[in-house]
Amino acid sequence: MSMFIDTAKIFVRSGEGGHGAISFRREKYVPLGGPDGGDGGRGADVVLKVDPSMTTLLDFKYKKKFIAEKGVNGSGSKCYGKDGETLYIKVPMGTIVRDVETNKVMADLSHPEDEYVVCRGGKGGKGNCKFCTPTRQAPNFAEPGMPSEERWISLELKLLADVGLLGFPNVGKSTLLSVVSKARPKIANYHFTTLKPNLGVVAVPGIQPFVMADIPGIIEGAAEGVGLGIDFLRHIERTRVLIHVVDISGVEGRNAIEDFIKINEELKKYNVKLWDRPQIVVANKADMLFEEEVYENFKKEINKMGYDKVFKMSAATYEGVEDVIKAAAEILSNIPVTDLEISEDERFIPEERRFTYDIHVEAGEEEGTNVYIIEGTFVDRILTAVNVNDPDSLKYFHKVLKNKGIFDELREMGIQDGDFVRLNDFEFEYLL
Repeated sequence: MSMFIDTAKIFVRSGEGGHGAISFRREKYVPLGGPDGGDGGRGADVVLKVDPSMTTLLDFKYKKKFIAEKGVNGSGSKCYGKDGETLYIKVPMGTIVRDVETNKVMADLSHPEDEYVVCRGGKGGKGNCKFCTPTRQAPNFAEPGMPSEERWISLELKLLADVGLLGFPNVGKSTLLSVVSKARPKIANYHFTTLKPNLGVVAVPGIQPFVMADIPGIIEGAAEGVGLGIDFLRHIERTRVLIHVVDISGVEGRNAIEDFIKINEELKKYNVKLWDRPQIVVANKADMLFEEEVYENFKKEINKMGYDKVFKMSAATYEGVEDVIKAAAEILSNIPVTDLEISEDERFIPEERRFTYDIHVEAGEEEGTNVYIIEGTFVDRILTAVNVNDPDSLKYFHKVLKNKGIFDELREMGIQDGDFVRLNDFEFEYLL
């Protein structure tokens, strides 16, 4: 029996952007060629994409890290770096994606064409030819590429069956599924449940094909998480119609009405919306009935509870099977497919890429002076762009610090003429 995996945790990282190039034209007859450094390429995105042919998350049991390509650095002659190639990760239809850190829902991929960008690639940096101005003819600096994004995400599969088969083990759900669809469930007389929800496509002439799932038997207490109950109840949240199968024959000593009530109680405990779904009630194993009135009495009781679609059926002899399928198809044609409702506070909000910095003060070596130390992602990024030995490059550096509001902040903190400012290994004296 193939394993059914319905949750997985994976690590994803997009590509960082390529750095812009610092380059000058060097041609034989052009003694002072202008700047010709090209831009860096964009880092690759990581995109989750629905693959309708996948039915489990088994692939993620063995491969857990997905890292996209970096953008290529720019080069001379205004050559732009190549963009990283998008990394597509295929997932089955019905996959819910969560950010592990916040446990919030990022996406609900429930349609055949759905895709979701889970990590965006970094933008490529501009080459030095982009920094040319009439007064700055030969910029000796370029922009670095933007960093990548990375995160752990969890994938959770909710099976997208239109019709769910409900019922205790051994009432004939697997047999019904096998006779109406191409699914070949392993059928045996087990009292424990089918551990892998079997899916089958029901294609009968004259009706729109639909997907039917044999929902593993709900054991009492499933809603409280007894056994594997709650994991499997999760699979039927999206079914639009439930076919509730009971064993009318009584051969195994089951009471059809009691069974029917018990399972509906479990459903109600787990999710009232699920309990409200239309139910077609099927009295199976009718070929083993010795007295017709057993079915008639059952039908009366079920009708009293407000269920009007009750069918007598024998999956083994095909009696009544077609009527059940037609009734399901008819109900389906009137119910729209619903997407999962995700409340606002459950929804993941991607944070903007912000380059942060932090300033703290230490006493300087000379008496009466202070050193203002600036650290953070912003600092790392700007220093990769600066050539500290080049006056133009330093001017650009000062302009960036000013635009970012760092000089204002230093003044507010009380910086004095002659104090020092340190960014990583680079230190300069502050002059008003």
